Amino acid sequence: MPGRKSIEELVERFRDNEKAYCAPHYNETQTRREFIDPFFAALGWDVDNRKGYSEVYKEVIHEDAIKVKGGTKAPDYCFRIGGNRKFFVEAKRPYINIHDDADPAFQLRRYAWTADLRLSILTNFRELAVYETRTEPRHTDKASVGRIKYLEYTDYVQEWDTITSIFGLEAILKGSFDRYAEST
Repeated sequence: MPGRKSIEELVERFRDNEKAYCAPHYNETQTRREFIDPFFAALGWDVDNRKGYSEVYKEVIHEDAIKVKGGTKAPDYCFRIGGNRKFFVEAKRPYINIHDDADPAFQLRRYAWTADLRLSILTNFRELAVYETRTEPRHTDKASVGRIKYLEYTDYVQEWDTITSIFGLEAILKGSFDRYAEST
């Protein structure tokens, strides 16, 4: 399975250089290009629009624009089916502690709640958190509020079938994402 092999290689590369990737100078753009983009490509998503779809039908929109409290905000990724939003992914650099830092969780939850999405993901590749986003976020919420799944990169290979069955393009097209969102 090509997706699993890609994830094994990404995990190994991250493990081999974890200290450098988790240093303060390793930035979000590097993280997105070297790890997060390939992660979602392994799930079957056309992250770079290699299929050449028109803007309306792209599977992945980078820096999607949404209105939040009178201003325009931009979630790092918007994953779509047929032009309809399914979930956002907010990316951070590996230096950021996703497990405990409430600000990135609030940011993601606010984006997704405003867009009326059920689930969204916060990741820095070192960590990945899935949030239920139907509840209005509060700035005083802890990072754990609304979090329904938390993985570290060392879990990805073992959990790959589960990740794929929820967030893989093919699985979403078959309805598993919606069933998972309803069950949470």
